[in-house]
Amino acid sequence: MKTRRLTGRLVRIGTVSITALVAAAFTVGPAQADPAEPALPPIAPAQVLPLPPELDPGFYNPPANVVAAAAPGEIIAARQVNLGNFGLIPLNVDAWQVSYRSNDGRDAAIPAVATLIKPRGTSPTPRKLLSVQIAEDSTQGYCSPSYALQHLSAAPFLGQIVAPAEFLFAQSALQKGYAVVIPDHEGPNSAYAAGPLGGRITLDGIRAATAFAPLGVGAGTPVAMYGYSGGSMPTMHAAEMRKTYAPELNIVGAASGGTGADLGATLLMANNQATAGLVLGAVLGLSREYPDFNALLDQKLNPLGQLLRTVKAPFCVQYQTALLPFLNITGMIDSPDPLREPAVQAMLEDTRLGKSLPDMPLFVWHSRWDEILPLPATDQLVDTYCAQPGAQVTYTRDWASEHIVAEVSGGPAALMWLFDRLDGRAAQPGCSTTDMPSMLGTPGELQTLGDTLGETLASFFGKPIGA
Repeated sequence: MKTRRLTGRLVRIGTVSITALVAAAFTVGPAQADPAEPALPPIAPAQVLPLPPELDPGFYNPPANVVAAAAPGEIIAARQVNLGNFGLIPLNVDAWQVSYRSNDGRDAAIPAVATLIKPRGTSPTPRKLLSVQIAEDSTQGYCSPSYALQHLSAAPFLGQIVAPAEFLFAQSALQKGYAVVIPDHEGPNSAYAAGPLGGRITLDGIRAATAFAPLGVGAGTPVAMYGYSGGSMPTMHAAEMRKTYAPELNIVGAASGGTGADLGATLLMANNQATAGLVLGAVLGLSREYPDFNALLDQKLNPLGQLLRTVKAPFCVQYQTALLPFLNITGMIDSPDPLREPAVQAMLEDTRLGKSLPDMPLFVWHSRWDEILPLPATDQLVDTYCAQPGAQVTYTRDWASEHIVAEVSGGPAALMWLFDRLDGRAAQPGCSTTDMPSMLGTPGELQTLGDTLGETLASFFGKPIGA
């Protein structure tokens, strides 16, 4: 009898306890959610065969009213993705794509997409974040990093050779345990060379990354930015506008190489030269972000220019560069001085760097013999920054390189510098300018380069990155 009474009491106590817990779950649970934080959308599974943006409008171009209703950086859709080196070799990491809201140059809402990558293994919480702006340098959606970096993507075989190559630099950060975000910084219209647009998309991509719980980074996590050549423009514009556009982001440093500081100077250097095909692609890309400049081209581009505008539009960087070099770009515009046209001047002024001092340390490097982006424009940019109180700029000019080699020789040094910032080591105060025979002589660089290539090679055989 005593046993039955005791058992009955335990059952009643258990029933009351369970009832209380269930009631608490219904009453307390919702109150714990922060109403200021939008709920993340469900994460869709990865596609076996990835689709380029042109064939995937539901993800890349969600309804305009949905985009407009979101805050800048707010995630609209998310899905898992499978990444690969050069489209062929699977990468052993966790990866997602997010579609989010950003703004164009007229402050109108636009959709944007970024790739979020988390290495294997554990990391201190929150995980540190590197934003890598890859030089897309193309005028078509299938050339975007979000498609080109996926396993079984066709982009590396259709002319997008830069994205898979620069992805190796992002893997250096993954190997150290950092998370990585790679935005499609040219936006939904592939506005190649539109730096301010890319800057906003980059900052909003960082916002999206810090809000995406599975990535393991959160608000206030240390963030660094890296970009070279076509990736330098969104990186440096993001650095200049952070304090006004995204002041809540804890960006601790930015590294920019082969910097596109002045597109007018770039056009004049390329005119009639081997790089004219690549720079004409940038002219076409800019017309997609600047309506007045687009109208000028509609009205004043001669028949050859209009033909090339149509023929070159579908191509990625490799074919943009190879198709008809040595063009007289300015000669195709029916104007005594195309660079003095009001629409051109307004576009060049908006894309010119140096209008605001970034409130973070900077690492800048440039080839002494750069044939694509002129060294004097970067010299002037550094001088402009360093004339202002509080500037922190480490500037190196590499004498044993040209544009492409300079990223190979200087990229590891830039990453080492960024890793120090992410790990809390202070940057050198003030400004310094150094001329080096080769940046491969930077202490520790060859070791970093060797370690990165070794780990990347091991990943070809399935080794988890970051484990």
